[in-house]
Amino acid sequence: MTTRLAQTSDAEAIAAIYNLEVETTTLTFDLEPRSIDEQLAWQERHTGAHPAIVAISEESGALLGFGVLSPYRSRPAYATTVENSVYVARESRGLGVGREILEELIRLAQEHGFHAMIARVVGVNEASIALHLACGFSLVGTEHEVGRKHGKWLDVVELQKML
Repeated sequence: MTTRLAQTSDAEAIAAIYNLEVETTTLTFDLEPRSIDEQLAWQERHTGAHPAIVAISEESGALLGFGVLSPYRSRPAYATTVENSVYVARESRGLGVGREILEELIRLAQEHGFHAMIARVVGVNEASIALHLACGFSLVGTEHEVGRKHGKWLDVVELQKML
């Protein structure tokens, strides 16, 4: 597989991966799926130092997953910290796609001069927590029952990596 910056032509595949998680899981706290126009607007906001990237199968050309760097908080003093998100298509899980995406996001964050990277992961997502720990993140703490989706109270685990 290869990773690259997300392109406009990736919008439908990214939205398909993301919207399935919105509709059927608690892996994202969004409650409504994204339209293609909303997906394209999201991608336009994720360029430069806060890019969206995709992992592509070299064999089939299929989009296997995506990741993104986002500003951690809006206040200026947080400008050197970035937050990451990683999503992998269900049929591509367990194949190293998430690690490939996260390692590339770490590299890009370092290249853009960020000092720290934060991951905020729903507590039931043990695979994502394990992935971040394996990539050098440390557990910062747990925010208990800060979200509610599909009738469930949800914890958020925060992890951090110094770059």
